[in-house]
Amino acid sequence: MLPWSADLSGRLDEHLFESEMLRDNPLGDPRERPLWVYVPPCYEDTPDRRYPTVYVIHGYLGHIGMWRNRGPFRKTFIEAVDELFAEGSAPPAIVVYVDAWTGYGGSQYVDSPGTGRYHSYLCDEIVPWVDRHYRTLAHRDHRGIAGKSSGGYGAMITPMLRPDLFGGLATHAGDALFEYTCVAKFLGCIRFLRSYDGDIQRWWKEFRERGVPAKAADRSLLILYGVSACFSARKDGTPEIPFDGQSGMLLPDIWQRWLDLDPVRMVAGHADAMRSMRGIWVDSGAGDEHHLDLGAQAFHQALVRAGVPDETVHFELFPGGHGDLDQRHLLSLAWLARRLAPTR
Repeated sequence: MLPWSADLSGRLDEHLFESEMLRDNPLGDPRERPLWVYVPPCYEDTPDRRYPTVYVIHGYLGHIGMWRNRGPFRKTFIEAVDELFAEGSAPPAIVVYVDAWTGYGGSQYVDSPGTGRYHSYLCDEIVPWVDRHYRTLAHRDHRGIAGKSSGGYGAMITPMLRPDLFGGLATHAGDALFEYTCVAKFLGCIRFLRSYDGDIQRWWKEFRERGVPAKAADRSLLILYGVSACFSARKDGTPEIPFDGQSGMLLPDIWQRWLDLDPVRMVAGHADAMRSMRGIWVDSGAGDEHHLDLGAQAFHQALVRAGVPDETVHFELFPGGHGDLDQRHLLSLAWLARRLAPTR
């Protein structure tokens, strides 16, 4: 296998998208974002044909450029997607790569006074733009969304909030079942905050002065602080973490704001939307280091309780951990492409 890039059979168009929704966002992050649109090999040869669309969203601390990461003896994700369609392993589809990086490392694909209007940016700007500029089947029954980790979280909640836009989803080890998966992370953060007298603002000030992660605490506290900006920011945009930094006790009002955004808890209130999906793929490594296999399992059971038909859902716990998700993306993409393809 070549250790450098190869020509694609399809085409990857790289755009610079100027967002009105992200104008004057609270972190001063760029409102101009890269937007990549892949069209399958047959796209140019069939000018009258329209295609299903799958939106692929990245995880926390990720950005769009990471889809080009290359490991030894492995294709990049973009090349693997191209091979999938070039070999005819899935019905042809358009694949859209969306960037939602923030100065905190991520957006969780929600609208928040702490980060900006990333849910609206995706749903009300990117989707209509793609439908205007490409030959999509511009109907929710032919539009899906997929992601891993925090991208998996976005893939779960976005169709619940906008079933008019998305008719299928794939989530790989997506953030869910917060009372276990988030609280497990809080325990280490409480210990890390001892060095800052329990004050995460002191850590943030120091981190910004350093500019790069350099301490063992940085990654965990950055995710805590950033996700708090997404889920529980004050009206002025200041993130509020959901526990007391000195005692470690959960702060009920703030913690409830997180629980209200837990996909497992959201299903009951969006049961009609979930029952209307053409396909829902849920998986995780059974040994996920962040216990997100428990979240996948609970999300699946919430779908069952909501009356989502068994034939709509693919649920799987596979051998492996959080770092074994890239190949799963390819499996779910092929599966979603089949589910979202027009019926003859």
